[in-house]
Order: sequence, then structure tokens, then C-alpha cells
Amino acid sequence: MDFQLTEDHTALRSGMRQLLEGRFTLRDATDRVDRALWRELGDAGFFSLALPEAEGGVGLGLPEAVLIFEEAGRALLPGPAVASFLAAGVVPGAATGEVVVTAVDGALVPWLAEADVVQGDVTGAVPLRSVDPLTPLHRVPDSGGLIRGALLYAAEQLGSASRTCETAVQHARRREQFGRPIGAFQAVKHLCAQMLVRAELARAAVYAAAVTGDVLDARAAKLLADDAAVRNARDCLQVHGGMGFTWESDVHLHLKRAWVRAELGCTARDAEEELAAAL
Repeated sequence: MDFQLTEDHTALRSGMRQLLEGRFTLRDATDRVDRALWRELGDAGFFSLALPEAEGGVGLGLPEAVLIFEEAGRALLPGPAVASFLAAGVVPGAATGEVVVTAVDGALVPWLAEADVVQGDVTGAVPLRSVDPLTPLHRVPDSGGLIRGALLYAAEQLGSASRTCETAVQHARRREQFGRPIGAFQAVKHLCAQMLVRAELARAAVYAAAVTGDVLDARAAKLLADDAAVRNARDCLQVHGGMGFTWESDVHLHLKRAWVRAELGCTARDAEEELAAAL
């Protein structure tokens, strides 16, 4: 079996990375959806990727969707991308990016005030002070909201985990102490190696779940990806020292977004219970 990405997969991932790189600056971002960017993503086929060509979509599948959401996570794309993607073909305008869609996810609703369409009952929703300043949240009193998109959130977490690993390695090569790059010191080497292992374990789980389409595989992938995103961001902060908490760095934003995403799609508690019950 060949587990390598095809040329088409590589081109899809590269194209999405180029689209997102430099399109917005995280330190200048707000808790408002960039409508121009949303329509640009729609024009690029981001939201309609899995729709059949007969319905105006790209006609690709879950493995390809995972690749573009990995890039979205790497770039910390702001906005309810998962809900809008899942609404394509159901909510008019979602596939083209003209309509921003959010959905009740358990007891949380991200980007409620910015959405044109909300899927689920948001009666009694109250705003929360989100740990991530770029992801506004509301809580709904009934925690029975439909939980969807676990694998897509896992892909975003994977992209974030990979990004913070790369960022830590780059900083360890540049930053010098005692006349040597800090990456030459064993403690820093170990941190970076552990980050790579976490990211690659999560990658294997996420890609495998995208191929099988199995619900339990998606839960396992989300569990591993959440862990990789949170712990890699923490270790990246450790490598950067106090500099990682400043607005000159994006590292702290990756940690904050990872915390929020860990509560969306499927929490670690839910995933552990479902996986344990299946044993």
C-alpha cells in the first residue's frame, strides 16, 4: 500500500497554503468574519470541496477535506469554517462563501453574532469570554446540541500542532545562548523531538480516519490531535520563553485556539467514553 500523498493532494495542500499565507495577519485580526476572505475561500472551492460536480462542487472526498482543514488550522483561519463546510449544499450560499453558517456544537456556539444562518436551537444563548480572542463563543442552556465535524476539527488541530513544531525548531536554530543556538542543548532537542512525534502520530490517525470514514476512528483522531495541538503549543512556548506570550508571536494564539477547538466537534471526555465502550 502507498501511504504517500498523490501529486494532486500535494498540489491541493500547497494551493490552500498559498491562499491563506499572507491573506490576513493574526495580530491584526478581530472577532469579525472577513467576508471578502470568506467569499475568496468559496471561489477557491473550500466549502464546496465535497459537493458533487453536478451540484456545483469540486467532487472530492473526506481525505481532501482533511488536507484543506489541516492548512486552515496551520494558518489559524478565523471563522466557523467547519459549520460552513458541512452546510454546503444544504444552506443556500454556504458553498460559495456568500453566507456564513455556524451551528450549535454541544453546549457551545462559535461566531453566533457573525453568522447569517445558525443551525440548532440557540434560545437562551449567552456570550462567554473566550480564551481565544479570535473565536467568540456563546453557551446554550441545553447541552444536547448535535456534535459534528470531529474529524475536520482534528485536522485543524493537526495543522496547528505541525505549525508550532516547525516554529519551535526554527526558533531553536536562530536563538543563541552562551554562544550557541539553543537547539544544540539536549533539553530543547528533546522538546522538539517530542513535538514531532505527537504531530506525526496525530497525522497518521487523522489521515487514516479520513480514509476509513469510521466514526470511532474520527473520535480517536480528535483525541490524539487535541493532545498534540495543546501540548505542542505549550512546548513551543517553552522553547520561545516569555517571547511566546507577546503579540509579536503567534505561538500563544495557537495554544488558545487549541483549547477552544478541544471543546468542539468531540471533547476528550466524550471520545474516551465512546472508545472505551467499543472495546
